[in-house]
Amino acid sequence: MTMYSTNEFKSGLKVMMDNDPCSIVENEFVKPGKGQAFSRVKIRNLKTGRVIERTFKSGDTLEAADVMDVDMQYLYCDGSHWHFMSPETFEQYAVDDTVIGDAKLWLKEQDTCIVTLWNGLPLSIMPPNFVTLKIIETDPGMRGDTSGGGGKPAKLETGAVVRVPLFIQTDEIIKVDTRTGTYVSRAKE
Repeated sequence: MTMYSTNEFKSGLKVMMDNDPCSIVENEFVKPGKGQAFSRVKIRNLKTGRVIERTFKSGDTLEAADVMDVDMQYLYCDGSHWHFMSPETFEQYAVDDTVIGDAKLWLKEQDTCIVTLWNGLPLSIMPPNFVTLKIIETDPGMRGDTSGGGGKPAKLETGAVVRVPLFIQTDEIIKVDTRTGTYVSRAKE
């Protein structure tokens, strides 16, 4: 099995810790004036989502996590589970609400997203960075509204609520950045 030394730690690296797959969120190398150097690392447990902070002495190693990031297509939601399919193998995976988290606010049927698999089980879902969604409800715009200043809340077809400029109307299609949950621009159908 592959091992990573503390000098190879970087954000996004997937490692095994306490028999759970984890992802390094933040890594800080500390060289005190006296004593041995060490790395202060923030690690997210991919199964539970909890973030913990650990300290590793210089030269310590961690085992690489056997996880894969796979592009999958979102098929449908049956109320309790979200269903995804691998476009290469046509294998289907069912994911519950705890795994999908906030990604459900940005997914439309047929969207392609990144699913992290560990031992054949989905651990996390990452939606595309930008999605185009239809506005189903927003306050009407008044004449003279411009793109500058203010904004208003708009409810999207997936249930997410984003702030949009005053000139945006109901039934328009907009582009949204899923990483920040913000309006980017109008989109063509």
